[in-house]
Amino acid sequence: MRNFEELFCVETAPMPAVVVIFGATGDLAQRKLFPALRNLHDRQLFNESSMIIACGRRPFTDESFRAVLGGDGDFLRHIKYCCGDNNDSGFYQKLKDMISAAESNCSDYVCNILFYLSLSPDDMLSVCSNLASNGMLQEENNGSWKHIVLEKPFGSDLESAQLLNCRLHELMNENQIYRIDHYLGKETVQNIMMLRFANVIFEPLWRSEYIQQVEITAAETLGVERRGKYYDRAGALRDMFQNHMLQLLALTAMEVPISFDADAVRDEKVKLLRSIRPFDLEKLDSQLVRGQYVAGNDLIGYRQEADVATDSVTETYVAAEIMIDNWRWRNVPFFLRSGKRLAHKKSEIAITFKAIPHSIFPGIAPEYMHHNVLTLQIFPTEGITLSLQAKKPGPKLCVGSMQLNFDYASLGKSGGDDAYERLLLDALLGDPTLFIRSDFIEESWKLLTPVLKKWAENVSAPEFYPAGSEGPEGGRKLIAPAVWRPLAVD
Repeated sequence: MRNFEELFCVETAPMPAVVVIFGATGDLAQRKLFPALRNLHDRQLFNESSMIIACGRRPFTDESFRAVLGGDGDFLRHIKYCCGDNNDSGFYQKLKDMISAAESNCSDYVCNILFYLSLSPDDMLSVCSNLASNGMLQEENNGSWKHIVLEKPFGSDLESAQLLNCRLHELMNENQIYRIDHYLGKETVQNIMMLRFANVIFEPLWRSEYIQQVEITAAETLGVERRGKYYDRAGALRDMFQNHMLQLLALTAMEVPISFDADAVRDEKVKLLRSIRPFDLEKLDSQLVRGQYVAGNDLIGYRQEADVATDSVTETYVAAEIMIDNWRWRNVPFFLRSGKRLAHKKSEIAITFKAIPHSIFPGIAPEYMHHNVLTLQIFPTEGITLSLQAKKPGPKLCVGSMQLNFDYASLGKSGGDDAYERLLLDALLGDPTLFIRSDFIEESWKLLTPVLKKWAENVSAPEFYPAGSEGPEGGRKLIAPAVWRPLAVD
């Protein structure tokens, strides 16, 4: 009998496809997309009949663009370059001809087409419109598909997100749209559902009777880098909470899907968002803390960054207490924080279980015993840690905390940089499970747009915190009497 891994753990190789990358000369494409596609090719998960058409304004030839990418020639032979302006109608006719020529390489197979828009939000809708008007999004009745991968941001508030979705749906069907969030491609994030729903020891305890609080952290040491112009319009609530943080919350707290079908999983995530208690705008400061980094630890402040207004009130840090109004999570607070220029780069989900109801050990009250904590580590290491109470070595009956650790590095795979590899493979397979549906986008904006409007009415500056610190004092008060887990790597 074949073992479990032979039956279920072998990757499925995609059918032939034409992958069209807009913004192919940009930073994301060069650092993430092409390396991810190269890795898929090296793992024999990029069909030999597939082609990549790299689109950009710079005057490269096929050969000169391949030289920029460098590396293995066998992968590079799959790449052609299409030079042109995204707003030029002639460019789309040239692209259409190149796609037709690439489809002819598919031999006896039907050929799928994947458009990846590594573009600014202003260009994204224009390209979609041009593709549609040139008949390049119309799917045929031969079993093939035509999909578009879109990078965030997906709107800037509820109204803009609804308008964007409406205009996209005029051009194509929802099942053709793959909204990408690279966080969902990380190993530990994917493992949340496996941990919960494939292990009987966890799911019965995953509820308010046993869990005291949940803490989700996404901390960065970097400032805004070269994104000052965008970030000063967006801020941490739009840039991190609306997508990454609420995705992590949904995966952690959602109910069991009826199956691992893409829509069944995404249905439960949307239901979870609808269960979140709206923020009380009259008591907003007790539920949400916004901060902005200033100079400290030999680092400049946010207002000194390039393309940032010198009197900016944009938040670079947000901490929030979120309550979920359903039976499973009654009265369990979810504490979320994300910020830039913090002391350490760290992303994790920590589930703190309640104290034991009674201690049988002499002189040790339950409140003095460490709580069990299950930590899902996303960065800098990817793995899982469970803290337990156990007897310390020695003759005396002495209770102490110990940790059971698992990390992906021990398997020879760190998982750190291949989130795009996972997501591109799923996109080539036509699997939307790890991509974001339009109703999730709109529900997340329904929650956050009232907060953004309230902040816009109150133009006072966020609470300042020194660059390189653990964040503003208000963040510490928000979680009190508990304390945030330290940002330093364990």
